[in-house]
Amino acid sequence: MDATEFRKRGKEMVDYIADYIETIHKRPVYPDVEPGYLRCLIPESAPQEPESFEDVFKDIEKIIMPGVTHWNSPYFFAYFPVAHSFPALLADILSGGIGCMGFSWAASPACTELETVMLDWLGKMINLPEEFLAGRDGEGGGVIQGSASEATLVSLLAARTKTVRRFQLENPELTESDIMGRLVAYASDMAHCSVERAALIGGVKMKNIPSDDKFTARGSALQKAVDEDKAAGLIPFFFCATLGTTACCSFDKLLELGPICNKENIWLHIDAAYAGSSFICPEFRYLLNGVEYANSLNFNPHKWLLINFDCSAMWVKKRSDLIGAFKLDPLYLQHNHQESGTFHWQIPLGRRFRSLKMWFVFRMYGVKGLQEHIRQHVKLSHEFEQLVLQDERFEICSEVMLGLVCFRLKGSNELNEELLKNINDTKKIHLVPCQLREKFVLRFAICSRTVESNHVQLAWQLITKLATGLLKAWEQKDIKN
Repeated sequence: MDATEFRKRGKEMVDYIADYIETIHKRPVYPDVEPGYLRCLIPESAPQEPESFEDVFKDIEKIIMPGVTHWNSPYFFAYFPVAHSFPALLADILSGGIGCMGFSWAASPACTELETVMLDWLGKMINLPEEFLAGRDGEGGGVIQGSASEATLVSLLAARTKTVRRFQLENPELTESDIMGRLVAYASDMAHCSVERAALIGGVKMKNIPSDDKFTARGSALQKAVDEDKAAGLIPFFFCATLGTTACCSFDKLLELGPICNKENIWLHIDAAYAGSSFICPEFRYLLNGVEYANSLNFNPHKWLLINFDCSAMWVKKRSDLIGAFKLDPLYLQHNHQESGTFHWQIPLGRRFRSLKMWFVFRMYGVKGLQEHIRQHVKLSHEFEQLVLQDERFEICSEVMLGLVCFRLKGSNELNEELLKNINDTKKIHLVPCQLREKFVLRFAICSRTVESNHVQLAWQLITKLATGLLKAWEQKDIKN
């Protein structure tokens, strides 16, 4: 394919994508295929001779689309949003076209510098303390990670390195393995599974802090665990606080947890993967109160700020803590510029020009446009909450925060498991469950950029219709028994 054909085919692909997004509401939100469907549709081996673009293009609808879960459908209410917008798509095209590997300043100055500035822009949008910003001569700063899971792992590894070095300095007779075997990290029992996975990769113990009746980690529970572990000879070194848990969007009490972490010399990392985007709205910024105690913070603009995956924003108060943990300088990475090592802040060395997506979206939507997007989702979640509350057969299972509603039929877990299966079997809307203590709960997350009130109303009509049929079937089954 030469440049002339690329121009032609590129326009065709843009038209296809635009048509797909405009008509996505007409597609079944969840695919009607079985595992292994795709292998039967394509050859066992790659072709020896080149095929035409037309042949490839026609197979998109034939082979790929039947197996796609349409995350950006206005009938997708599962997981959390995956952000999506035309400006971000255009920036992704430009990033792919430039094709740089921005692992250092010298490798691509624009890639390195724009990322630094965009993370400062976003940090100011959520009113982060000045310590987290790079500015012209600050000690902190932000970096784009691939996911919140990566950010948690990076922060845990940095905390581990910092703690090991501190203990070796204070106790020269201790080896690294002596200290490593005593390290213990903490997170709420509602934290994402990626926190436990980070501990597994980092080779340290992980303990869950029991949450309260509102699914929130409290300072008293953390202090109790820390005191017990110190008495047993362990070294508490890391706590991951969650703002907006995956299950029910609950918020750990930063104002209680932060002072304890600072007093005990525990690295405090904040995982706000979904909820963090909402902090650009002044009315939700209070949810971040206590961030001043943190060492690091992360959230995903690729969830809720209209920036396509992947774009996970992470800030640290002292970037030297990350660089000190990860920086290596083989000759082929050494350059004469003083900023060449700035981006040894992550697991992979290579990095895409992802900050272009932030630059395009922030400029073309503006802060006010992004705030309106967040507020519209929150409004729709409360609309759904009211629909649930008006039907006495259902119950709300946790406080509705931001764009997520956790609800269920009053009754057994088995009843709700069957309701969820019936809902998803229709392929008309898509939901996923969570476990809140002993209850099997349905999650209704406002996700799509294009979702409106009529989509929420239609979803509720489907849910209540299926619930009515299910309850009648269970009543008849009980009569027979």
